[in-house]
Amino acid sequence: MVKIPLLFQEMSRKSGFTEPTLRYYERIGLLGPVGRDPASGHRRYEDDTVGRVAALACLRSSGMTVDGMRAYVELLGLGDEAVEQLRDLFTERTGQLTAEIARLRQRHEYPELKARLWQARIDGAADAEAEAVERLEEILSEL
Repeated sequence: MVKIPLLFQEMSRKSGFTEPTLRYYERIGLLGPVGRDPASGHRRYEDDTVGRVAALACLRSSGMTVDGMRAYVELLGLGDEAVEQLRDLFTERTGQLTAEIARLRQRHEYPELKARLWQARIDGAADAEAEAVERLEEILSEL
């Protein structure tokens, strides 16, 4: 079964990248060669490019920078010679995400505790209020 190449707007919708972002990624070499319709000159995204754009969208949504994505594409081009560097790139990004998740959990817990504190005050539950205050102070000391 032959797949029909995606049009520019379709690729934008599918990937979540804006059209200017796709143009930029093409210009800086992240996408590899993007085919053009011979009659109209419009971009046509073949399966390989669609796969690469999908991978870049995942990397971008994980917070990877353009420089990180550029390193990824360059390392991919080296094949098996670069497997350790690719592993290191993703290990580093995973570590960064783990730290970010921990910070987000902390930031999520803070308003949750503030709500508990005020509810405890409404309920006249001094022990619950004191527990919330204690944990809030711990969180603030960790920031």
